Amino acid sequence: MRSPSRGPDTPDDELLAAHVDGDPDAFAELIGRHRDRLWAVAVRTIGDREEAADALQEALLSAHRAAARFRGDSAVTTWLHRIVVNACLDRIRRLQNHRTVPLSIPSDDDRPEREPAAPVIDHDTALVVRQAIDELPIEQRAALILVDVQGYSVAEAAAVLGVAEGTVKSRCARGRAKLAITLGHLRPGRSRRDNAPVTEKSSDPAHAGNPADAGNVSSEGAPSPGRNALRVKAEEQ
Repeated sequence: MRSPSRGPDTPDDELLAAHVDGDPDAFAELIGRHRDRLWAVAVRTIGDREEAADALQEALLSAHRAAARFRGDSAVTTWLHRIVVNACLDRIRRLQNHRTVPLSIPSDDDRPEREPAAPVIDHDTALVVRQAIDELPIEQRAALILVDVQGYSVAEAAAVLGVAEGTVKSRCARGRAKLAITLGHLRPGRSRRDNAPVTEKSSDPAHAGNPADAGNVSSEGAPSPGRNALRVKAEEQ
C-alpha cells in the first residue's frame, strides 16, 4: 500500500524501504527520479543505445529484486549506479566475445540539440573518439566515463565501481594516456605522424605540447586528451 504521507521530497532510502515493504509504486517513483542519469551512464559506457537499453533493464530488474539486501552503507543513487555500471560491464564482456568491431555511437537523430555556444564536433570525429574509448580496457573505460564524461568526483566513482580512490585515479590516468596517443592527431595542427612514438630525448613532458584542450600531462608522460574533449564527445550522444 502507498504511504499517504509520502511526497516528492521523500528520501530515496525511504522509497526503497517502502518498496521492500510492499508499496507497489515506490520503486517506480525512485527510478523516475534517477532514470535520466542512469540511462546516460549506460549509453555512454556501452556506446550503443539498444545494448544500453537492455543493460539498463537488466540492472533495474536486479535492483528491484535485490532491494531488501541494500545495507545503507552508501547512497541509494550510488547503489543504483553501481548496479547499472556492473550490468553494462558484464554486457560489454559478453559482446567482446562475439564482436570484432567497436560498438557504434548513437545516431544523429538520437542526439540532443546543442546550445549555440557549445563546441562543435563532427560525426566522424565523434565516431573516432567513441571507437578509441571502446578499445580501452573495460575498467579504464568505466572510470573515464564516470569521471571525465559524467562528472563524478573520484570518490563518487570509487563508490560506484567498488574500488579504492587510488584505483580510480590510476585507471583514469592510464586511460587518458592511451587516448592521448590514439586521439592526438585530432588536436589542431597535429597529424597521425605527429603521434608516432617519441624518442627518449623528446619523452620529457615539457616537449609534449600543451594545447588548450590537451589536458594535463599524465604520470606516464603522455598528454591527456582532456575532459573537455571527452565531454564534447558525450554531447554528441
